[in-house]
Amino acid sequence: MVKSKQEAQAIVPRHVAIIMDGNNRWAKKRLLPGVAGHKAGVDAVRAVIEVCAEAGVEVLTLFAFSSENWQRPAEEVGALMELFLGALRREAKKLKENAISLRIIGDRSRFHPELQAAMREAEQATAGENRFVLQVAANYGGQWDIAQAAQRLARDVQAGHLQPEDLTPELLQSCLATGDLPLPDLCIRTGGEHRISNFLLWQLAYSELYFSDLFWPDFKHEAMRKALADFSTRQRRFGKTSEQVEAEARN
Repeated sequence: MVKSKQEAQAIVPRHVAIIMDGNNRWAKKRLLPGVAGHKAGVDAVRAVIEVCAEAGVEVLTLFAFSSENWQRPAEEVGALMELFLGALRREAKKLKENAISLRIIGDRSRFHPELQAAMREAEQATAGENRFVLQVAANYGGQWDIAQAAQRLARDVQAGHLQPEDLTPELLQSCLATGDLPLPDLCIRTGGEHRISNFLLWQLAYSELYFSDLFWPDFKHEAMRKALADFSTRQRRFGKTSEQVEAEARN
């Protein structure tokens, strides 16, 4: 059953997750250092936030720095940390002015204390804002996320607060870094790659995937609107048949 244009426009993902890929290749193409691509990518972040907020998306999760990214050249990693620190200090006030709550997920222990403090300050400054949640994954990995949730539950079992048979998928999901938020409806990856790279492994189980050939700095307003429009045409069945989904929609 093909949705009408009006019906398609009404379908908006509650939670969008994005793997921001292609910064280095964008810079290389322009004979610039890699960090120039990351700096240019900040404008794309602003554009995507604007489009998602306007469309009614509730949560936007951005994969800013993976646990594997530490393997990159030390100079690039250092520049990324400086960029991240500057962005936190510069953007927190703007986020609060626009009623956007900032959350940062991932293992913070490896970051410099100054950066950890800036993370806490930015989160505290925007706490309680409820128009929109911007979630940044930094030193994050999906395997780490599942492991830390399992460790937390194992400690509860060891302490006698839980029995092994109490450990359900729903309980483990609630212990993930995103446990109090809706699961991602749409996952976008830019840069022409077609993989999820250890991002939200549990949470993406039933997400719609959207791949763009654009490098991240070029993924602006029009590209984001195109991704949301594509999502609106998809039928999400969650194991059911098309007929079942259509019948439920009519009732």
